[in-house]
Amino acid sequence: MELKDKLGRINPIIEWLKSSPGRINKIFIQKEKGHYRISEIINLAKANHIPLVFAPRERLDTLYPHHQGAVALVAEKEYVDLEDLLVKDRPAFLVILDEVEDPQNIGAIIRSAEGAGADGLILPERRSAGLTGTVARVAAGALAHLKVSRVTNLARAIEWLKTQGIWVVGASGEAQNRWFEFDYTRSIAIVLGSEGSGLRANIKAKCDTLLSIPMLGQVNSLNVSAAAAVFFYEVVRQRLISSQDID
Repeated sequence: MELKDKLGRINPIIEWLKSSPGRINKIFIQKEKGHYRISEIINLAKANHIPLVFAPRERLDTLYPHHQGAVALVAEKEYVDLEDLLVKDRPAFLVILDEVEDPQNIGAIIRSAEGAGADGLILPERRSAGLTGTVARVAAGALAHLKVSRVTNLARAIEWLKTQGIWVVGASGEAQNRWFEFDYTRSIAIVLGSEGSGLRANIKAKCDTLLSIPMLGQVNSLNVSAAAAVFFYEVVRQRLISSQDID
């Protein structure tokens, strides 16, 4: 992460917390006694549900030389509320990432999602790369056009989406049904898991169905961004066919 993606001075951090809290991914707080206004940062961060990480001074030194006891990681764009991702005049198409931490993968997924016409992306507050400069560069302009929401509890967010009539589809390598064996013309949210371990058990349990992409070679899984593109363009295929049938 580049220095321009960070704030390390007290006054700018507080001003951002007051004016643009939705653009702060995370704040690192020095464990040892720091600037007297650190408590103000902590209180503002908690009020805006911004993740706090308490770390030794040495860790903050590596993030931002000459910091004042706090370092804020800044997002490339403002996050929106979960409700703002829903579109009223057509079936929803949402993407949920469960602890995907590689910014290269998140950027590639954003690019594919926007290209496939997704309405928005949902990220958990913790154990997920934020909307960093690397994410924006890999997304190649797509981030500017795709809404992104950050939620405290992914399982609860999925439960809420289901109350809105959205079917939740989990990508899981061990699932019996294939990725194309589902009706994507209805309102859907596709959930993709972390690079190493895939979907967490509690997130799998919240999905309406689990679907897989068969692997016929020697490796046992696709990169998460490649798997995402396969799922997204099945949504595109089915919806294009459905719209032609209506015409």
